[in-house]
Amino acid sequence: MDKDELQRLRDKYGSLGGGDIFDPEFRKVADTIFSNGTRLAPYAGMPTFLTAPHRPIDPENPDFGDLQVAILGVPMDLGVTNRNGSRFGPRALRTIERIGPYNHVLKTAPVSDLRVADIGDVPFRSRFSLDLSHEDIEAHIARIRDAGVAPLSVGGDHSISLPILKALGKDRPVGMIHIDAHCDTSGGFDRTKFHHGGPFREAVLEGVLDPKRTIQIGIRGPAEYLWEFSYDSGMTVVHAEELTGLGIPAVIERARAVVGDGQTYVSFDIDSLDPAFAPGTGTPEIGGLTTREALELLRGLKGLNIVGGDVVEVAPQYDASTNTAQAGAQMLFEILSLMVFSPSIGNKQ
Repeated sequence: MDKDELQRLRDKYGSLGGGDIFDPEFRKVADTIFSNGTRLAPYAGMPTFLTAPHRPIDPENPDFGDLQVAILGVPMDLGVTNRNGSRFGPRALRTIERIGPYNHVLKTAPVSDLRVADIGDVPFRSRFSLDLSHEDIEAHIARIRDAGVAPLSVGGDHSISLPILKALGKDRPVGMIHIDAHCDTSGGFDRTKFHHGGPFREAVLEGVLDPKRTIQIGIRGPAEYLWEFSYDSGMTVVHAEELTGLGIPAVIERARAVVGDGQTYVSFDIDSLDPAFAPGTGTPEIGGLTTREALELLRGLKGLNIVGGDVVEVAPQYDASTNTAQAGAQMLFEILSLMVFSPSIGNKQ
């Protein structure tokens, strides 16, 4: 090694701490997390989603201040058709440390670049009634929407997306990028249509989701015969088996074309990932996305007009390794990162 070059590096970096950074972009991030030469220990303090600030909200008289994004837990899994346990998803994601703060691909530190907080969980009146739970979710999301804040929700089973969409699409139907193993557009059975296998059929029929501006990615498994509504209503369906031939960049291009520049919701079911990466879910299907593919897919949505999102179906008790919760928290971080660049959110003063 050149001795002069080595001396230059020693002179420049030899006595600097972790927060002493010259690159202006990296320094901007470091300035938000280093204090007196150190940073908050990831295992210390009260756990929140993505280590965002905690802002308790009175549901009867909510004050969201100047928030742009509210991250909230929706610990409800009364709509599952098989294995329950995703009610524990929000708590599991809150305990995952060291997600972020910097997204090196999208070049943002979203918790710093947005006014965002963990506002706690939806206040449920009953742990036994699915109907009441959906009413509570819709009412809570409506309060967030009415305050001009974008909701980013952590479930809970996928039935939570229906009341969320009912609140967000009340005045105008939204488009959707839906990443999942299942289309979730089946009809009712066992005397109810409000389960995690059918929220998006009901959302279309309610007039709050535009099927022509909806794309479903990663679909696979033996439930294909249930998804007739997706095709008949005009949704775009990309099966997991197509991903190898198409390639992720082509799928991103198709997704962007489908939703256009209109208001768009992003729903990420953790079972879109292959169970090799995320076994902790109620309906695992082999042959799914890798975590790297999922990250590439989400990051390719930069600049879309995203007005809300969710990560659902993390059931941590089926995964002693915590890998599923780790993946879920990372996907939550990616969606929050996208919100920085959303015209409806990032430009809000």
